Amino acid sequence: MQWAKGLTALNLAIPIYSFIHGIGLMLGMGGATRYAILKSQGEKQRADRNFTNTIWLAAVSAALFMLAGIFLSGWITRLMGADAEVFAMTDTYLRVLLLFSPAFVMNEVLVCFVRNDGSPKLSMAGMVVGSLSNIFMDYILIFPMGLGILGAVLATGTAPVISMGILSLHFFKKKNQFHFVKGKLEMGMAQQALALGVPSLVSEVSTGIVMIIFNGIILGLRGNVGVAAYGIIANLSLVIVAIYTGVAQGMQPLVSRAYGKNERKGERSLLRYAMVAVAGISCAAYAGVLFGADFIVRVFNSEGNKELQGIANVGMRIYFMGVFFMGVNIVLAVYFTSREKVAPAYVISLLRGIVAIVPAAFLLSSLWGMAGVWMAAPVTEGMVAVFGIASGLLEILRKK
Repeated sequence: MQWAKGLTALNLAIPIYSFIHGIGLMLGMGGATRYAILKSQGEKQRADRNFTNTIWLAAVSAALFMLAGIFLSGWITRLMGADAEVFAMTDTYLRVLLLFSPAFVMNEVLVCFVRNDGSPKLSMAGMVVGSLSNIFMDYILIFPMGLGILGAVLATGTAPVISMGILSLHFFKKKNQFHFVKGKLEMGMAQQALALGVPSLVSEVSTGIVMIIFNGIILGLRGNVGVAAYGIIANLSLVIVAIYTGVAQGMQPLVSRAYGKNERKGERSLLRYAMVAVAGISCAAYAGVLFGADFIVRVFNSEGNKELQGIANVGMRIYFMGVFFMGVNIVLAVYFTSREKVAPAYVISLLRGIVAIVPAAFLLSSLWGMAGVWMAAPVTEGMVAVFGIASGLLEILRKK
C-alpha cells in the first residue's frame, strides 16, 4: 500500500502547487500581456517599468510562500485533510515544495516575458526541458536513490531551476528588449498587469480548491484509496491542461500584438487556429484514455491494488469526457485576456474553476456516488464552453 499512500499524499499536496503556480502565472501572463501591448504601441520605457514591477511582485510573493513552508507546513498539511497514515509524506512534500516557490514563480514570469519578447522557441525549450528533466529526475531520485516522496518533490522543484537556466540565455541576445530599470514598485502599473493576470490566477487557484473539495468528498466515499485513484486522474489532467495552456499561451503574444495594432481580422484568425489545435489534441487525448485507461493506471498502481485499479479505470473514462470542452475554455479565457477584455475571462475562469463545478460535485456525488464525482468536471466544462462561445460570437457581431 506504500504506492497508494504516496499517491494520496501527492494529491493532498498538489492544491498548494496550484496556488504557487497560479501566482506565477498571474504575474507572468498579466505582466507579459501588458508588456506586449505597450511594446506594440512603441512605449519602450513603460514596457521596461512594467517588467521591473512584475519582478518586484514575484519576489514578494515567493518570499511569502517560503515563510509558509518554514513555519506553516504542518498546519497546511492538516488543513489539506492528511490523516496519520499519510501525514509525514504530505508534510515533507509541502515543506520542500514551498521552499522551492521562488523558482516556480520566477520561472513562470520569465517564460511569459521571453515568449512575448520574440523568443517563443526559447520559451518552449525552457518549458520542455524543464518538464523532461522532472520526469528523468523523478525516476532517478525515487527508484535508484530510494528517496520516495522527497525525491519526487526535489525533482519537481529542480525542474524550474533548469528551465530558468535556459531562459536566461535570452538576456544575452541582441533582440532582448525588456530590462530592469531603477525605481520603486508602481501600484498603478502593477494593478493594470495584475488585472490582466487574475483570470489565470483564478483558474489555477480554483483548480487547487476543487482538488481539496474533491479529496474531501472522495475520502468520505472511498477513503484513501479513492483519493489515490483521483490522484492518478488529477496528475494526468494536469498534463493535458498544460498542453492546452501551451497552445493558449503560444497564441497570446500574437493576439496581444494584433490587438495593440488594431488588427481585428488577425486576432480572429489566431483564435481559429488555436481552436483547431485544441480540437485535435482533445480527440487524441480522449482516444488515449478510452483505450489505454487500464495500462495508464497500472503504471501508477505498481502494487496491483485491485480496488484502486477499478476506481481509476472507471473514473478516467468519465472524467476525461470534459477534455473536448476544457481546451475551448482555456483558449477563450486567454484570448479575452490578451485583448484586455477581462470580464468574460473572469467569468469563464470562475465558472469552470469553482462557481459551477463545486455545486455540481456535491449534487452529482449525492446522486450517483463516485460516478457523480467524475461527472462533475465534464458537465461543468460543457456548460462553460457554451457561455464562452456565446460571448465570443456576441463580440464579433458587435464589431460588425
